Amino acid sequence: MNNIEPPSKNTLIKATVASVVAAAIILILVVLPAEYGIDPTGIGGATGLTQLNAEPTVTIEITDIIGGNEVLREVEIPGFGEPTPLPNSAVFQDQEEAPRTDVVTIVIPPESETEVKLYLREGKMAVYSWAVDQGDVYVDFHGHDASFGPDFFVRYKEQQEGAGGNGSLIAPFRGEHGWYWLNYNEYEVTITLTVTGYHDRVIDYGIF
Repeated sequence: MNNIEPPSKNTLIKATVASVVAAAIILILVVLPAEYGIDPTGIGGATGLTQLNAEPTVTIEITDIIGGNEVLREVEIPGFGEPTPLPNSAVFQDQEEAPRTDVVTIVIPPESETEVKLYLREGKMAVYSWAVDQGDVYVDFHGHDASFGPDFFVRYKEQQEGAGGNGSLIAPFRGEHGWYWLNYNEYEVTITLTVTGYHDRVIDYGIF
């Protein structure tokens, strides 16, 4: 029967130390560059391991004008993958022109009424704020589409007693969108309306 002697304590210690050193070398030279982009020795970059952790990129072509001549060059940009489609494409609007701001002051005599409208194309946005100088008025915020006939309108908000309002609108159709105010008081009121957005124009129908 063969007698197998167990390794000595010194042999075990040497084997353990060698394993730890080998693991540390693999960690520094391979794992850190490949998994985390950490390359303290530079070997990861030389061997291409750091590219395994690099963000995906997309190459696009850019045209530069140099000395009156067009020069085509390639540029790498981050590759973010395919986005989730927007549930409503109108939430983002890329515009060539800056938004316009209009401030309209409307003086309404006692027991009189008026309308002020924004002409908005479909999908265009406007942000508004209005306030009356004293008391309350009746206000109806609504929109008209002339192609549906003179009796067609949609109501966005009605206030039977209001001293002001703030909000925004993305036009559901091309047409006039705005306010009807009724001063049911026995005194004159002044309404100040401020609108910022991509409306084509403001239409003031005057007092009636």
